[in-house]
Amino acid sequence: MVLYYGIAPFIAVKFIVGAMCVMILLIRKWRRRHLAMDHNVEEFLQSNNNFLPIRYSYSDIKKITGGLKEKLGEGGYGSVFKGKLRSGHEVAVKILKKGKANGQDFISEVATIGRIHHVNVVGLLGFCFEGSKQALVYDFMHNGSLDKHIFSRGERTSLDCKEVYKIALGVARGIEYFHRGCDVQILHFDIKPHNILLDRDLTPKVSDFGLARLYSPDHNTVSLTAARGTLGYMAPELVYKNLGGISYKADVYSFGKLLMEMASGRKNVEADAEYSSQIYFPLWVHHQLSEGSKVLVEEVSEEDKRIVKKMMIVALWCIQLNPSDRPSMRKVLEILEGKADDLQVPPKPLFYPTEMSTRNDGTWTDKGNDTISTSSTIATTYEAFHLDHTNTSITQAWININSI
Repeated sequence: MVLYYGIAPFIAVKFIVGAMCVMILLIRKWRRRHLAMDHNVEEFLQSNNNFLPIRYSYSDIKKITGGLKEKLGEGGYGSVFKGKLRSGHEVAVKILKKGKANGQDFISEVATIGRIHHVNVVGLLGFCFEGSKQALVYDFMHNGSLDKHIFSRGERTSLDCKEVYKIALGVARGIEYFHRGCDVQILHFDIKPHNILLDRDLTPKVSDFGLARLYSPDHNTVSLTAARGTLGYMAPELVYKNLGGISYKADVYSFGKLLMEMASGRKNVEADAEYSSQIYFPLWVHHQLSEGSKVLVEEVSEEDKRIVKKMMIVALWCIQLNPSDRPSMRKVLEILEGKADDLQVPPKPLFYPTEMSTRNDGTWTDKGNDTISTSSTIATTYEAFHLDHTNTSITQAWININSI
């Protein structure tokens, strides 16, 4: 017993010293990683200073925002505050959250939006980088994000059909510019209503380039180590590698999901829908279009009916499972700007390969359409990703398609 009491303190001390050593090693490793990240960001900022916007100190950021006084919003990335430059120009300042600030995401945002000047892309006026204190200074958008306008939550949307259509065209032009108008192509990877901002005149501005990737126009695809984007808008090829390489068609898919929500005024998934067939809205719309059935809630003009029908059909083309079946953004613009009299309804949009039948040779087939090779069974059901939405009521954008 005496021996036991003599050994116990020694074991306790050994455990405490060992735990402290492990903690010190982890802290040193964390500091080295963050110092290396800071070095990479500084190296990028110094080497690309010729096209970057204004660099502010953190004390400047606090002056611009009046001491971070008026918060506009908050998310996983951090918080956004309203501010004003010395010239009187109103701005929105995104303060990246400590611990969430990622050097690569910061570089992606500054590298992409810092070189873009387009009417449908939010303007990055400046930035701050002082270690963990990171901020981005944007033009202030007086009408906020698109999601606050198209999801009425039981009330009429503040936008009429023609305004929604005009906004959709603007968003499409912005994305098409990323894909074809820049010296290097840009994949946004996070097209969704929350990332579409509206100025005083309701001109749409694509924002939030933290997940964006640059790639040469000479390359058709980009390589990613992990899926990126927002559940419900993420292209299936980001999850199912057997669908082919990742390209600009991923943004086309996200735009299609956005366009469907804009056309309907509701989110794509409504868990509390009256009928189970209406839970996933795009499938229900496709069925109504194919059968010539009614999709009617409120009376709208014949012109509005034609506009919404065109938007829904284009959206269905954009969200085809196989990337090669989706149109380019240039083609999307041509269709949206043209007449829809001869616009054909696409095949039923599939959302995960397990919806297809399997052959003996290990390939999937969707009853006569394109065949997609696969070498293994995919355990994750991609469609479950789309259930990460809250429901909202149907608005006047719903139409009687049968009468068109």
